[in-house]
Amino acid sequence: MLFKVASNDGKIINQHFGHAKQFLIFDIDDNGNFEFVELRENVPSCSGGNHSSGSMESTIELIKDVDIVLVSQIGPGASQSLISNGIQPYMMPTYIDEALEKLGSKFVNEKKKVKK
Repeated sequence: MLFKVASNDGKIINQHFGHAKQFLIFDIDDNGNFEFVELRENVPSCSGGNHSSGSMESTIELIKDVDIVLVSQIGPGASQSLISNGIQPYMMPTYIDEALEKLGSKFVNEKKKVKK
């Protein structure tokens, strides 16, 4: 499962989705373990509080292979665009490791329930 994280320092989820200049990509395995995969540079899709459709499409194209996006903030339009493209947004303004551990545990527990 691939997670995209909006962070400008690599430690904290501290970027608004539309303002993010880069996204860190992490992979979480079936046991909840995670590892950094790559950094993807982005042209922010939000300028002055407004998203242009072209810039939003460009950002979604950049991340279309991820399952979940972790951001500090996201507006309803951007959130709906992600959901429409099969990407689940989460607002989690916390440490990256903490968020990935929490979500990794959640998905491991959900898989265990499904197997029963």
